[in-house]
Amino acid sequence: MKTVFGLDFGTSNSALSILTNDRVEVIGLEPFNEGQKTMRSILFFDESGNVYFGQEAINKYLENNAHGRLMQSIKTFLPSTVLGATYVYGKKYELEDIIALVLSQIKLTGECYVGHEVDSVVMGRPVVFSDDQQADKLAEARLRRAANLAGFKHVAFQMEPIAAAFAFESGLNIREEKLVLVGDFGGGTSDFTVIRLSGSRKRQQDRSQDVLSTSGIYLAGDAFDSALMWRKVAQYFGRDVQHRNMSGNWLSMPLSVMSKLKAWHLIPQLREKSVREFIRKVRTFADDQQSIRNLEHLIEDNYGFFLFQAIERAKIDLSTTDKTEILFSERDLHIAESVHRLEFEQIVQDLLRRIGDKIDLAVAQAGVHREDIDLVLTTGGTSYIPCVRDLFAVRFGQEKIQQIDAYTSVAHGLGLSASMILS
Repeated sequence: MKTVFGLDFGTSNSALSILTNDRVEVIGLEPFNEGQKTMRSILFFDESGNVYFGQEAINKYLENNAHGRLMQSIKTFLPSTVLGATYVYGKKYELEDIIALVLSQIKLTGECYVGHEVDSVVMGRPVVFSDDQQADKLAEARLRRAANLAGFKHVAFQMEPIAAAFAFESGLNIREEKLVLVGDFGGGTSDFTVIRLSGSRKRQQDRSQDVLSTSGIYLAGDAFDSALMWRKVAQYFGRDVQHRNMSGNWLSMPLSVMSKLKAWHLIPQLREKSVREFIRKVRTFADDQQSIRNLEHLIEDNYGFFLFQAIERAKIDLSTTDKTEILFSERDLHIAESVHRLEFEQIVQDLLRRIGDKIDLAVAQAGVHREDIDLVLTTGGTSYIPCVRDLFAVRFGQEKIQQIDAYTSVAHGLGLSASMILS
């Protein structure tokens, strides 16, 4: 059997497995963060035109005092019909070109490991890139093109929660059969699959009859960070500011500006000359000039990435403690916002409801009842959040929930899928 890669290109992290001689191995991708199997899906362009990836990209960004272009969460743009090309220091890049750079780096790492070129890959994809079918098709076509640009001649796709299920199934003995619900939580999407797993059927070519349903929604870890930013931090950057217009009327800050605070990779869009001029004028007539100065500093110093890191750290802390703080300092701004777990759960209540609806949809479309589910497998960083785990506990019972490797189970399953799809 030829060598095939299983590539999990994630919103936040990416992982790679290698299928050779019927054996699947997940390899390390991060030489600058030893011991890590995954690589942050980040790239950095310095002002000399050099490109860096993963932890090295973050290191170079810090060394350059945030000068340059740091790109993260680029997977989230795949279904967008609005986003076109971007220019990086005068060079034009389509979205596929940027993603291809990341995939090329991963491909090179895998080829160095096996010692020869590999042109076949099974890539993971969420159940839905978008609720819009045309946008969903566009997203997969773009990802396929990016893989081709990276040098893969043979590209197949497997849904990420199905791949995670196959990773678990590989450990079943020949007599075991289970009806399983898989919840796969990435940075951008939450996906669910009801599937029959069997130790006697693993590695069979056609498993379509075993997949009873799939369901997904385009929100996950990044959306939780966004909600926390808006409710606990955005007030430091003008969310609640009122300003007088030329007629003397008091106006709120426009949502077209403030909404960019909800995602760190959108904040650089505020650097447009017209937007910065508008913000400068607002400061003159604002009831809270310091908040507008903070916003100007955020834009000028390009520290949105570091701010969101502080927010993410607080979110992670709340998985193991009842109270934490969002701590951040920059220039004359010092944030120390306390957050209780219960408060956080109230902030993300609507997100939890929408995710819960998709869990229920997956079970309903499978034509089974909740009590028929033997096991609930959860994977992805967001699956560690207690209120997310509670979505499954109240429906299926805590005893049925099993956490599988949060960051490499999908990649492992994609390698197993390669034996079914591309062998």
